Amino acid sequence: MTLTAPTGAAGPAAALRRRPGLRRLRALGGQGPLFTAAVLVLAALVLVAVLAPLIAPYDPEAMDLSASLVGTGGDHLLGTDQSGRDVLSRLLHGARTGLLGPLLVVAVSTVLGLVLGVVAGWRGGWADALLSRSMDLVFAVPGLLLAIMLVAVVGSGMTAPVAAMALAYTPYVGRLVRGIARQEKARPYIESYVVQGWSGRTICLRHLLPNIAPTVLAQSAMNFGYALMDLAALSFLGFGVQPPTADWGAMINEGQSAIQQGAMLPALAPSFCIVLAVVAFGIVGEGLADRIAKRER
Repeated sequence: MTLTAPTGAAGPAAALRRRPGLRRLRALGGQGPLFTAAVLVLAALVLVAVLAPLIAPYDPEAMDLSASLVGTGGDHLLGTDQSGRDVLSRLLHGARTGLLGPLLVVAVSTVLGLVLGVVAGWRGGWADALLSRSMDLVFAVPGLLLAIMLVAVVGSGMTAPVAAMALAYTPYVGRLVRGIARQEKARPYIESYVVQGWSGRTICLRHLLPNIAPTVLAQSAMNFGYALMDLAALSFLGFGVQPPTADWGAMINEGQSAIQQGAMLPALAPSFCIVLAVVAFGIVGEGLADRIAKRER
């Protein structure tokens, strides 16, 4: 995806004052009712994650075997799991780990991808070849396999899966940024800055990165959904967040046996939350990408 250079400038001096990428970033709203609904869903999930300790009716880790698999209603709106823990409380607290892990993955992979992509695209030559081949090498290793290998060395928890998935997602951002950086570098407005003696660092920070930012934002939104799903899968397999900490993926694993006893919600409720969040992030990412593409036509 290519972002257009500023037009209508009265010369190089005027071009230096134009920050089209930032204007595009502010104009990405208004995507229609589906996009708006997805944004509201994500805002609600974030709000729930922040307020979970205040709004959860019970301690998410408090077990009461005498209340095992209590049905919905009464004191437990969504019932309890096999250990007698309130499903709603664990669901609310699970949003914290469910969103924090992907946030760290996206933050780290986006920063690394931006740095590697801009350096590779701007410098070219041996730097481009070295960084591109390195990203291709990481890209060839499945993220889940990399996470499992790292967990085997470091141990289970959130740190190893987040680090592995951040490394696995970096090439997605890096290759995207590299392609845009190479195209932007060849545009006249960039050449005018070079002729005036501006350093490559200044040009990249003040003009190249703002033009890349909207596209990276769209990619990061989609990566967030993928990372949420991957980390939930790792927790489900026992390589991620460990019980009794509330986590959506771990809750599905714990709720499997309850399904055979007729209790569906301990496994279905976190599954629904994961699907809802992944779909919402996908809609937001696609909406941002479509808006950028339309502005390029």
